[in-house]
Amino acid sequence: MKAVLYEKFEQAPKVVSVDDPTPESDGVVIKVEATGVCRSDWHGWMGHDSDIDLPHVPGHELAGVIEAVGRSVTNWKVGDRVTVPFISACGSCPECHAGQQQVCLNQQQPGFTHWGSFAEYVGIHQADLNVVALPDLMDFATAASLGCRFATSFRAVVDQGKVGAGQWVAVHGCGGVGLSAVMIAHAVGAQVIAIDIDDDKLALARELGAVAAINGARVADVAEAVIELTRGGAHVSLDALGHPVTCFNSIQNLRPRGKHVQVGLMLGAHSSPQVPMAKVIGQELEILGSHGMQAHRYGAMLDMIGSGKLDPKKLVGREISLEEAPSALMNMDKFQSVGATVITRF
Repeated sequence: MKAVLYEKFEQAPKVVSVDDPTPESDGVVIKVEATGVCRSDWHGWMGHDSDIDLPHVPGHELAGVIEAVGRSVTNWKVGDRVTVPFISACGSCPECHAGQQQVCLNQQQPGFTHWGSFAEYVGIHQADLNVVALPDLMDFATAASLGCRFATSFRAVVDQGKVGAGQWVAVHGCGGVGLSAVMIAHAVGAQVIAIDIDDDKLALARELGAVAAINGARVADVAEAVIELTRGGAHVSLDALGHPVTCFNSIQNLRPRGKHVQVGLMLGAHSSPQVPMAKVIGQELEILGSHGMQAHRYGAMLDMIGSGKLDPKKLVGREISLEEAPSALMNMDKFQSVGATVITRF
């Protein structure tokens, strides 16, 4: 099969021919029809993830059709249209038994612990636990975002942030994760403030339901601007980028007893951000992480998509070929197009 492969961190990946995967007894092989280019893939290529062994094929936001099925798989057959969470859980650890597969103690991650979906085919572990059926009318480019940025945002807003109608929600960073969070928070009735340094992304955030937008490049104190707009601070604030500045601002702009949800990865030089701990203590703030979403929670999200309350198709930006993927990956930290970049031509 064709795949994007890099042999050293920070070295230009190449499109090469490699062996097709074969399914494990409990797994499946998926013919990839679409896969997103995510900031997490860039972190992996930079060497920020200790799970990656070289040479490596990145990619974890995927949708496609089942090509082969392991002998112990019971829920899936060749030809099924599917997607997967970016975490493949083991099904046997205490966290899995508690239904918290997103923090599985023995998790596998395509594109990190094993070769991923920047390829014609990808193998997935524990298919009966981790694979999710796609609605018949959902196109693959839209479905690819569900495995990471959209599902991650859904859990961050709904399950971790527990956002309710009328609450003020600040979203710091309007890339794929942030724009997803804006749409989802608006859908559950929140008043959303979008923060970014790109006017085009802020304009799209307004189209998706944000009631206000702040350009951080033109505002001296983002946190104070949010506090003023909300007359006291956000009830819930998300750092959807993963940067020391956005993390600090997201905590600093909360009202008393507010919740900060860290969604963007904080790796490498950004792994130890400054935290306004005096405010956390004095105002009894909550600091929460959000790491993907369990396959069994996809039903609620897919129901909202089916009813029209959520429309992730609006978040699909540029569609590219596999040959264009190396350049898109390497430039992920320099420039992100409005909406998600998705590989749809293999």
